[in-house]
Amino acid sequence: MSKKHIYINHIFRFLLLFILFTLFFFFSAFSYADTVSTDIANSVFRLHVIANSNSEEDQNLKYKVRDALLEYMNSLCATISSKEDTINIAQNHIKDFENIAKQVIYDNGYNYDVTVEISQCDFPTKNYGDVTLPAGMYDALKVKIGSAMGHNWWCVMFPPLCFVDVSSGIVPESSKELLQENMSDEEYDLITDSYTNSGTKFKFKVVELLENIKIKLANN
Repeated sequence: MSKKHIYINHIFRFLLLFILFTLFFFFSAFSYADTVSTDIANSVFRLHVIANSNSEEDQNLKYKVRDALLEYMNSLCATISSKEDTINIAQNHIKDFENIAKQVIYDNGYNYDVTVEISQCDFPTKNYGDVTLPAGMYDALKVKIGSAMGHNWWCVMFPPLCFVDVSSGIVPESSKELLQENMSDEEYDLITDSYTNSGTKFKFKVVELLENIKIKLANN
């Protein structure tokens, strides 16, 4: 065999190994991201409020509805320690949520209808103080005001992180403990150490990238 053929053979083997390695890397990364994001989503229950429109009045109304719903939910779930119990309570009181939202809307001089349901929703990556949740599909209490064509607002009802959006405060240790109890060490480290640990940050970016790809594919 000539030197040229040997050289071509080496190049072919190198390219084949490179392609196989790349495929293995992406398959492993996708499997990791899918497993981790699913497990994180299974530990979290979120609130999703969608305004009637993007007018200043409708956006302000959205926040008033949000505050009333959070106050009621907090009164119901002060001692709850699992996502499943939180969802059950929300489901059992879903008519109350609807009535509270309608009352706030009526009290502010509007007559918009309200739809409240528990469903899975697409959420982008979101920071809550020193906790970061990756993009993905999450179970949520979804509240649609009027035509629901305006900007939405979201937070985490379990563990209770909603107040962080309002005050930009630090996540309380009690909420972190609930997260840790409902997640593996790997998942908990991923959402709490992504800004301080370079290795964890890389893993988080992999999860974030692939989840965004999945969401875009699902919406096309």
